[in-house]
Amino acid sequence: MIGRFAVFALPLALALGACTLTGGGVENGGLSAGVEPSLRAAAAAAESGRDYQGAAQHLSTLYQNRPTDSGLAIALARNLRYSGQGQAAADLMQSHLARSGREALTLLELGKDYLAADRASLAIKMLEEARILAPDNWDIHSTLGVALDSQGRAAEAQSAYARALEITPDNAAVLNNLGLSQALAGQLDAGLATLSRAADLPAATAQVRQNLALLTALKGDGDGAERMARRDLSAEQARINIETLRALAASAR
Repeated sequence: MIGRFAVFALPLALALGACTLTGGGVENGGLSAGVEPSLRAAAAAAESGRDYQGAAQHLSTLYQNRPTDSGLAIALARNLRYSGQGQAAADLMQSHLARSGREALTLLELGKDYLAADRASLAIKMLEEARILAPDNWDIHSTLGVALDSQGRAAEAQSAYARALEITPDNAAVLNNLGLSQALAGQLDAGLATLSRAADLPAATAQVRQNLALLTALKGDGDGAERMARRDLSAEQARINIETLRALAASAR
């Protein structure tokens, strides 16, 4: 668990087979009036249910019919990325950018895709370009921070998170990233304080709380880490995590 700090609110490391692009529902080169809304609803339901490959299949059909639709391109790339196909998502977004121009949100998605494909240098390049185009987009700054952290550039990363928090104060996702960055940079007390603040927010996710449990264990508080670990996990998951957390706490002490 300690080696997996790269949870950083981006799904970065799954490995599934390539998504098959399908053309079902196409009539005379386009989707019928009744098919497109149904495909959009099916894609949304699949993504909500974490069936990312299913969502990508529906979205690929829609995107083939509307290849200049940036919203569809981003949604398709996002679901490819979530299903572990970061490079396929990056290839898709590169092709889309060549056709549709360089917009901030498409560059942001491409940056996330490159991160998922372990190509952080390219991610940073895309995200810096996106930041110029949309300086008030907090997600661009936060994702740039993740990319910089992955390159060991902690001071620059934390500056990016600080800018994101100026735009969206008390954003649990940004605070999560900042807290992990601080801990990775050896600022464990600061990281604990930041993650505690994030975990107290209504929008905090289970991942935020599990990251807080990890840092609590690294501080040597095995009991506190165990209490946090049990909040969101099944009994079996909690058992496995607690064994790791207790070992970390014992080592820290």
